[in-house]
Amino acid sequence: MHNTMLTIHSLLRWVVLLTGIWACVRALRGVNGKTPFTAADNKASLFFSISLDVQFLVGLILYFVTSPLMQTARADFGAAMKDNVLRFFAVEHTTMALLALILVHIGRSKVKKAGTAARQHKLALIFYGIALLLILALIPWPFRTELGRGWF
Repeated sequence: MHNTMLTIHSLLRWVVLLTGIWACVRALRGVNGKTPFTAADNKASLFFSISLDVQFLVGLILYFVTSPLMQTARADFGAAMKDNVLRFFAVEHTTMALLALILVHIGRSKVKKAGTAARQHKLALIFYGIALLLILALIPWPFRTELGRGWF
């Protein structure tokens, strides 16, 4: 079960990245082009939010149920903090994911309440852009020395 969940989590990263890029590109085009905030803009942010929610849920299942790495970390959290890999997955990865999730949800709420299209696009770009940067930082890319996982 663990390998299946880890594969799903790995594949979902690409969905999150693509929807995040889509939402940021739409916001950037709106800011630069001074265009109205359309249903397509809302749909991009909605898909980004949903994909991040699903990814976070799968991550929580890994964290609390299936991951032997997390079971090791939770067994002795003090020792886990001294191990770069355990600390990354037990604290850093999870914290950044939660922050990204919070930013996207707050951003969607603020965008809905913004008075003008220009303000909506600007808020979307700020919140989704910061969330996307956090997501890029929290992914254990293959080129990261100790943390690297596969591309898929």
